[in-house]
Amino acid sequence: MLIHNACVLTMDEGWNIIENGAVYIKGDKIEDVGSSEELRQKYIEPEPLDAGGRILMPGFVNAHMHLYSTMSRGIALRDEPPVAFNQILERLWWRLDKALDDEAVRLSAWLPLIQAIRKGTTTIIDHHASPRAIAGSLDVMAEIFEKIGLRGVLCYEVSDRDGAQAADTGIGENVRFIERCHKYPSPLLRGMFGLHASFTLSEDTLRRCAEAARSLSAGCHVHCAEAASDVEYTRKNFGKSPVERFFDAGILEEKAIAAHCVHVSERDIALLAESKTNAIHNPRSNMNNAVGCAPVLKMISSGVRVGLGTDGMNACMTDELKTAFILHKHENHDPRVGWAECPQMLFKTNPRIATQIFGSAIGVLAKGALADIILLDYFPPTPMTPQNLAGHILFGIADAPVRTTIVGGRVLMKDGVLIDADEEEISRRSREVACEVWKRF
Repeated sequence: MLIHNACVLTMDEGWNIIENGAVYIKGDKIEDVGSSEELRQKYIEPEPLDAGGRILMPGFVNAHMHLYSTMSRGIALRDEPPVAFNQILERLWWRLDKALDDEAVRLSAWLPLIQAIRKGTTTIIDHHASPRAIAGSLDVMAEIFEKIGLRGVLCYEVSDRDGAQAADTGIGENVRFIERCHKYPSPLLRGMFGLHASFTLSEDTLRRCAEAARSLSAGCHVHCAEAASDVEYTRKNFGKSPVERFFDAGILEEKAIAAHCVHVSERDIALLAESKTNAIHNPRSNMNNAVGCAPVLKMISSGVRVGLGTDGMNACMTDELKTAFILHKHENHDPRVGWAECPQMLFKTNPRIATQIFGSAIGVLAKGALADIILLDYFPPTPMTPQNLAGHILFGIADAPVRTTIVGGRVLMKDGVLIDADEEEISRRSREVACEVWKRF
């Protein structure tokens, strides 16, 4: 496939821009990047895709997502509105996930994946929970990823909150799915080992998870110090912070994802940096739950790898980027900050995480990189250069409609039309299933 007549944002180290550029895709990877004139002469294609001067760039990576949150949209709580984070968990999320069956899990995945295609998100690292439908739940989600054509990194959230049997089954589901990915490799699927959070994990369960993940050479995906209550509980019951506890258990390393890291100390930050753990910032979720603002600027300056996730708010990574950019200016009372740090999360750390997981370059338009590419309706009103590209992204490209989405050379949406998903029918069925889920809520 040859895409030409594009403004190509390579998103390489130099953020190089190729005016009237082209990308040639062979199989699931990029074969060549250059000028339209050069590549049209080099590769004779019967039906090249004319970008019409639009922006062509790598698809986005969402480094922390909860697809199952789909069924919460518009739901009415049975209790008084929660005033603290633990009450949000108890009155909303821990009731919702118990109400999910396989069909609800399936539809919970379909709709946000459709939105991801529409918003240019081509890789999702998900953290799943369905305590009454654990066994096989990751297969249910994996089927949708493969049908729709997006890349997915899946895990099941192990916790002691639902008893020993549920914890055992959760460990087994992680092990089974990771082994499946090893035995029957798919270019679109990978597994991680999921854990909920320090305050819902006993010493024995944490140890067993760490041992299982280590035996499979799998990275762990865990919530870490999201709320002050997590830190308080962990210090009271284990004599250390959540970061210290996970570090001592051996689950913090370069393949690990520690989501949130809002309430972290100087020592915690040093341990995250030392272990090369990927700390994932979720600003909209943190603000929505009123848990605080992660010290992202401090973490990045201390050498922590900080990425960006949506935590189930939606599948739009540019919304998350803009929120982070404004939040840290406000939090630090300094309009100068965020210009380098926030784009770095989305365009450097997130692709690095995905590249390590999938074993091929993701998040860059270069020869040999996976052909995960998006075309956006953005025509810059002012000169655009590598030096001012961040400004165009934050105040223009972030709001531009995605016209075409390609993953591994497969076109998932062209000119705004989904190729392999009937959004209207899936939404209709989701509403039916949601009514049943809400009855069980």
